[in-house]
Amino acid sequence: MTELVGHIVLFIIAGIAIVAIPLIIGRLVRPTLPTAEKDAIYECGEPTIGSSYIQFDLRYYTVALLFIIFDVEVAFFYPWASVYGGAMQLADSRLASNSEARIQISEKLLNVTPGTLDASQAITKETALQIGFVSMIDIAVFFAVLLVGFAYVWKRGDLDWVRAYQKPIPVEDAAA
Repeated sequence: MTELVGHIVLFIIAGIAIVAIPLIIGRLVRPTLPTAEKDAIYECGEPTIGSSYIQFDLRYYTVALLFIIFDVEVAFFYPWASVYGGAMQLADSRLASNSEARIQISEKLLNVTPGTLDASQAITKETALQIGFVSMIDIAVFFAVLLVGFAYVWKRGDLDWVRAYQKPIPVEDAAA
């Protein structure tokens, strides 16, 4: 028991040292040349205007929200790719109908315990082609919805970093 506690304490000390040593070395080595410009408060490269309780640029929030939405949507491609890849392996004509590989891939696609599927219960080539066709239609619909959302956001102007909040001045009036 004391040996286990000793290992845990050693691990904690090593973790603290791995974090603290570079910070201490950096503090000792780096130059300190503070200027008014370096000490100025800014957020994401933009100087602050007014009180921090009132002013908040919504562009940061909008871009972050759009990134999260589209990033999470793209994460759904992985399960689809694994199902589609397994179905296309089973649809391969070179794969024998009673082979061990067909049974293993069928077990993965059907999400059953390995070794419990009988050769007669394995997914056939025709069924695999149907699964592949349906999954291709499924991802096409999913991607189309994703593109419609992207087009809506683009048309609305949420992807433009600098948005115009007033009507643009016609060229004839600007020259006068």
